[in-house]
Amino acid sequence: METIVKAYGTGAVNNPLAAIDIKRRAIQPKDVEFEVLYCGICHSDLHQIKNDFGGTMWPIVPGHEIVGRVTQVGSEVTKFKVGDLAAVGCIVDSCGECQHCEHSLEMFCENGVTFSFNSPDAYMEGEHTYGGFSKKYVCEDKYVLKMPAFEDLASAAPLLCAGITVYSPLRHWGAGPDKKVGVLGIGGLGHLAIKIAKAMGAEVTVFTTSPSKVEDAKRLGADKAVLSSDPEQMQAAMGSQDIIIDTVSAKHDVNQYLGMLKVDGSLVLVGLPPENLEVGAFNVVMGRKSFSGSNIGGIAETQEMLDFCYEHNIVAESEIINIQDVNEAFERLEKGDVKYRFVIDMASL
Repeated sequence: METIVKAYGTGAVNNPLAAIDIKRRAIQPKDVEFEVLYCGICHSDLHQIKNDFGGTMWPIVPGHEIVGRVTQVGSEVTKFKVGDLAAVGCIVDSCGECQHCEHSLEMFCENGVTFSFNSPDAYMEGEHTYGGFSKKYVCEDKYVLKMPAFEDLASAAPLLCAGITVYSPLRHWGAGPDKKVGVLGIGGLGHLAIKIAKAMGAEVTVFTTSPSKVEDAKRLGADKAVLSSDPEQMQAAMGSQDIIIDTVSAKHDVNQYLGMLKVDGSLVLVGLPPENLEVGAFNVVMGRKSFSGSNIGGIAETQEMLDFCYEHNIVAESEIINIQDVNEAFERLEKGDVKYRFVIDMASL
């Protein structure tokens, strides 16, 4: 039987988020239901409620960095029991049969991923998925993560999107003791990229436009910080990096950062600028460089990331807020006024 659940959402692009009721599906044999304890706020939540990419389904309940405690399991579930910590990130369903799903790359599912919010709901005809700004969440067990018992559980919530978004390319492009990793931008993604790359053993250099963030980059673990508005510092860093993780979500000139790469180096875009970026041909041809992209990670890799971060005591630098302050938080996020991630304490709902 479907249940009515309290949530926070909005029914139109310019309307503030407010308390609403939503439907959660009846528990299926392979489903896990959990009470939402904490939910991170991601820049892509902001993009969706502003309909920056088009296709937003109204009403929308954002939230895809979801941590909770299991309250009910379906009859065929063996991986979880009532009382366990659990988590859901971006992906809550995929076809499970295409070449990408078969290789644990569900985020590239050829038949379409179901995201934790703003996707058609395969279980309830005519409905769409609602996110973690809610009291409860229901998901098939294969897409639910086993959440380690982080000491700061609230600040671990952003790992479900921000963490895997930077972990996946760092792992794919081989960050480690023999690699120099650059991080472009120190925000929700960038500050976790610093921590994770350092834990992997890489030498980390941060590129930032903000003088105030130079010292903070070193506090977070960076070996070096380059002020990108300083031509001398940029010149000194030319040709020095094996990998650069580009976390910037606004239009920017990637060409100057391609110049920071070694031969065969890769600049990997993980931010989502709404506008197209221009790349000069000679900036990739000279030095056999790559301008690449990466998008979250599969379920198995997300579990691997959570276990890695637990082992290395990595969580986000977070400001914990009540759900009633979420509109102010989105306004501050749009202005870049957050160090470095907002997390909602869902007990406030």
